[in-house]
Amino acid sequence: MQITSLEPNEIFVFGSNAAGAHGGGAARFALDRFGAVWGQSEGLQGRSYGIDTMSGLGVLAEQAERFVAFAQAHPELRFLVTEVGCGIAGYRPAQVAGFFAGAGSNVVLPDSFRAELDA
Repeated sequence: MQITSLEPNEIFVFGSNAAGAHGGGAARFALDRFGAVWGQSEGLQGRSYGIDTMSGLGVLAEQAERFVAFAQAHPELRFLVTEVGCGIAGYRPAQVAGFFAGAGSNVVLPDSFRAELDA
């Protein structure tokens, strides 16, 4: 699924870096289109939510856990997750999908993550 626009209650979830330098990929798209904040790496930013994917799998796992908790606390929102960690960071869906295993029905995961979780 390619995300090009958002409904009023939707949030674009993208991979960032520790500096919040949203210079390329989905991070740049979030900056240009959905209110991501230059210099903020994690959390809600406008109509987007950043997860640091460039500081190692441990950091990605911790931030994904915080994201899942945030999404559970905000059932009024629908979170559209990109293939975080699978672009510039270089991870495979098999390495990342499990971090989102506890996500609720208001979190829409990419097909590649869903396939790993359903396997």
